Amino acid sequence: MLDDFFLRALLAGVGLALTAGPLGCFVVWRRMAYFGDTMAHSALLGVALSLLFELNLLLSVFVVAAVVSLLLLALQKRGSLSTDALLGLLSHATLAIGLVIVSFMTWVRIDLVGFLFGDILAVGIGDVYLVWGGGILVLFAIAYLWRPLLASTVNPELAAAEGMEPEKARLAFMLLMALIIAVSMKIVGILLITSLLIIPAATARRFSSSPELMAVYASLIGAVAVVGGLFGSLEFDTPSGPSIVVAALVLFILSLVPGWTRPEASSPDRLGEEGPR
Repeated sequence: MLDDFFLRALLAGVGLALTAGPLGCFVVWRRMAYFGDTMAHSALLGVALSLLFELNLLLSVFVVAAVVSLLLLALQKRGSLSTDALLGLLSHATLAIGLVIVSFMTWVRIDLVGFLFGDILAVGIGDVYLVWGGGILVLFAIAYLWRPLLASTVNPELAAAEGMEPEKARLAFMLLMALIIAVSMKIVGILLITSLLIIPAATARRFSSSPELMAVYASLIGAVAVVGGLFGSLEFDTPSGPSIVVAALVLFILSLVPGWTRPEASSPDRLGEEGPR
């Protein structure tokens, strides 16, 4: 019989994986893996500000991540630096500022390891409700924005010509990323959330013949990785968050075995390389 804390961890982890799957697909399609890292690193600044000003942790992390997204869009429009340079600047700047603020708060004891790598086994019932509530909100938003998001991913100029407003779709995507990072920080940590976004989506790409299938498969593969990682952590007494990422990596490696992928997945479609159809 499994303990209550382990069941809560399973529920929270699966809920996060189901939500991260479709978002991770857009990260892969748009080649924005480093953007995910930037958002995750900015979460530490949100943590520091929440402690300094005694704000709600979730709200603080979401606001900081959203501000970083808006700042990135504004700097991109100036065109003075490439996107990867801007992402590197924002990523390291927010992480460094967060660490500096934390170092000044000598009156506060902070478990940085917990924030960096998470502790899914410590989630409470309130966290489970938060993950599933936030996840359902994100999934409904993705379903509503699916067509403009997909169109702006394939061809932003054509999407703009058809009146789909790709810039607004991109902003909405960034805000959804900010929300999922804020919700998931306690579960898998700041440094591991990007892995949970990218690895299941990259694995799903090997089996998918359409964008919709890839999103569904990414969610299911992420859920399998969560379950496998948690049971592996229980069996071998390893850290739960990294164990989930290792389980996702194992699934990705298995997907590389010749003959396991669908023929359509290797066709000119090439989800994530030439964009979804």
